[in-house]
Amino acid sequence: MAQERQLISNGNPMEEIVGFSRAVRVGDFIAVGGTAPVDASGKTVGIGDVRAQTRQCFEIIKRALEDAGSGLQDIVRTRVILTDIDTWRDAIEARKEYCRESRPVDTIMAVSRFVNPEWLVEIEVDAVVAGGRP
Repeated sequence: MAQERQLISNGNPMEEIVGFSRAVRVGDFIAVGGTAPVDASGKTVGIGDVRAQTRQCFEIIKRALEDAGSGLQDIVRTRVILTDIDTWRDAIEARKEYCRESRPVDTIMAVSRFVNPEWLVEIEVDAVVAGGRP
C-alpha cells in the first residue's frame, strides 16, 4: 500500500517556480530541504552573523516540522552547510539550542557560495515521527 505524500509549503514564491517544497512527509519520514536564513518577505536575516542565520534557519525548520505534524524532537539528521568552515563552532552553538533534546546525527560541510551571497549557512533536516503520530 502506497504511503500518502504530504507537501509542506511556507509560501516562498520560488517553490512554484522551481518546483520544490519546504518539506515533504511520507509516512513517518519528513525531509526538510535546504533552508536559508530569510524572513517572511525573503530578506536575509542576520547579515554577517552565522549564529543568527542558523537560528533563523531552525525557526523556519521548526515551523515546517510542526506543519507536518512533527517537531524538533523528531529530528534524526541535520546537515549544516556553510560558506566558511571556520564558522562551524558558532553555527553548532545555535544548532544545539534546537537539537539538544533530539541529539540527531550531524554533518557539517562547506560550499563555495549559495544563490544569495548574503547567506552564510543553509540547514537540511530529516525527521522521523515517533510513535506514528498522524
